[in-house]
Amino acid sequence: MDSWTLLLEGFATALQPQYLAFAFLGVFVGTAVGVLPGIGPAMTVALLLPLTYTLDPAAALITFAGIYYGGMYGGSTTSILLNTPGESASIVTAIEGNKMARMGRGAAALATAAIGSFIAGTLATLGLTLLAPLLAQFAVNLGPADYVALIVIAFITVGALIGNSISRGMLSLGVGLFLGLVGTDWLSGQQRYTLGLPALSDGVDIVLVAVGLFAVGETFYIAARMRHGGVDVIPVTRGWRSWMTKADWRRSWKPWLRGTAIGFPIGTIPAGGADVATFLSYATERKLSKHRDEFGRGAIEGVAGPESANNAAAAGVLVPLLTLGLPTTATAAIILTAFQSYGIQPGPLLFESQSNLVWALIASLYIGNVILIVLNLPLVGMWVKLLQIPRPYLYAGILLFAVFGAYALHSSPSDIVILLIVGILGYFMRRYGYPVAPLVVGMILGPMAEEQLRKALQLSQGDLSTLVMQPFAAIAYGVLALLIVGGLWLRRRQRRYEQALTESIAVPIKADSEV
Repeated sequence: MDSWTLLLEGFATALQPQYLAFAFLGVFVGTAVGVLPGIGPAMTVALLLPLTYTLDPAAALITFAGIYYGGMYGGSTTSILLNTPGESASIVTAIEGNKMARMGRGAAALATAAIGSFIAGTLATLGLTLLAPLLAQFAVNLGPADYVALIVIAFITVGALIGNSISRGMLSLGVGLFLGLVGTDWLSGQQRYTLGLPALSDGVDIVLVAVGLFAVGETFYIAARMRHGGVDVIPVTRGWRSWMTKADWRRSWKPWLRGTAIGFPIGTIPAGGADVATFLSYATERKLSKHRDEFGRGAIEGVAGPESANNAAAAGVLVPLLTLGLPTTATAAIILTAFQSYGIQPGPLLFESQSNLVWALIASLYIGNVILIVLNLPLVGMWVKLLQIPRPYLYAGILLFAVFGAYALHSSPSDIVILLIVGILGYFMRRYGYPVAPLVVGMILGPMAEEQLRKALQLSQGDLSTLVMQPFAAIAYGVLALLIVGGLWLRRRQRRYEQALTESIAVPIKADSEV
């Protein structure tokens, strides 16, 4: 059957009342948690992952898709109204959106972010529908040496391009690779790096690591830097139907489309993630806009374009995840964990072995986008009230929820100890500028790399040249070199642009203060 027939069957599953309810629940809870200050999509997804364990696979993945999209959008509300981006991809939204909010145009900023997210998410999901089956058919013919090459690409690009320091990113990746080796060797049956502890004989659960790093570690870090006092939330005008004027619509629709065109391709390759896409979109809009003097002071194009790029990149990330089983971001790594918890391994065979499930998941992405905009436009007042929760109560609740989720995995107190140890590690990594995403990716892909490497060497009787002599592997390593050069160039350009942007914003502020 062709992709469109399979997609219609996926809609037939996803539109069943119980699955619609789970999609609504996922979007609602994902947005509610993602909108809280200082909480990015990776932390949202990691924190809510244990909620899906009691559901059947289809319901769990549909719920998880809603959590993913809800968490991705939730950060825009925090960035606009609090000037507190939950992740680096929301920095640009905070620059322009918060300025709009301070001028009394917060409603317009929230509206263009929500509508842009809907348009970008829908178009990017359409791209996923068209591209993923073709890539999966091609990937079926890949051998172990080819997979080793792909995993090496994921290792090096994620380790080198996430964060501000290549050495710190690679060190974080190394820690993740080591944690992935802890447990019982699948080939020899020997235990390794377990320190004689029975709790480590089956390895360190990736859910504990994800929740520990993103929820516990981040909470410790924020608590250490927390200042007392209330949260200053900029109010939003009522009457959401009149939030965007005709001029706002006229200035936003092209940035929505351009942001989608920039974000989706960057999301499909490990070239720096959504933060690179948002800065490229912002630079593009600033160059093409007829209102350049407004940039840095509240230009609506500076919200519409980057928010579209952010959500398009989020859908693009699912292409290599579903077709190759390769996570290129921390959030994708946690989604991969959700699949593996049900014994499902994303990859080229997923579209054959779990066809009904994967197409129901893709269909739920379309549905989740509709639910997302229906929830976020009329109910923005409720999300604003969530921002006013006192932070000590908020982060105490996150810690409590994380501990309950860790204990629910195996009903073992040792899991709570591991969670706290990983949380302390996450705090120090965050404190000293070490990115946590490479650690999670390394821990997930490390065992996969070991398995494929052993298979390749067994087939070649120990000949290492087979790892680079296969045609696809040789091409992959060539692409790796291009990705590294291109990614580092994008990072360098992004840093220069950030510096120039900061200086350009500081000049008007200084002039206003002198007046």
